[in-house]
Amino acid sequence: MKKIGILLAAAIAGAAVFTGCGSAESAAVSSAESAAVSTAASASEVSDAALADGVYTATFTTDSSMFHVNEAYSDQGILTVDGGEMTIHIVLTSTKIVNLYPGKAEDAQQEGAELLQPTVETVEYSDGTTDEANAFDVPVPAIGEDFDLALIGTKGVWYDHVVSVSDPVPMEES
Repeated sequence: MKKIGILLAAAIAGAAVFTGCGSAESAAVSSAESAAVSTAASASEVSDAALADGVYTATFTTDSSMFHVNEAYSDQGILTVDGGEMTIHIVLTSTKIVNLYPGKAEDAQQEGAELLQPTVETVEYSDGTTDEANAFDVPVPAIGEDFDLALIGTKGVWYDHVVSVSDPVPMEES
């Protein structure tokens, strides 16, 4: 009987220790969650803040491995901010994408739709070879938010894509 009492007391003491740790652990998790929410709010404030007029490098990402910035530019484009309006200059992988449209493919095919026209640029790769590729100036509605961008290639078929622009870094003035 005495052994059962000792075992019961030990079990109660052990439960008290674990409950205490659980509370401390919950407090730590709660504190970590608060910090994460606070950090997320700060990041959101930064992405929502208007960029000052100027020229930046920025990351341009797409939802497709077939539609992306040329490898020579490492997913980067030149973001220009002028009067609160943002445009990113991107160089693609070839001249096979002939037009872009800020919106959906269905809208791009409507009469009067203003398609983005390419410029042909020469890309120099790290091994010294060069190639020509189409480049576009794409309007950017917001930093860090997805937006629709349709494209048409040399085969004449429109495709919908979702893209985003993030991580603007001011360019050094030359």
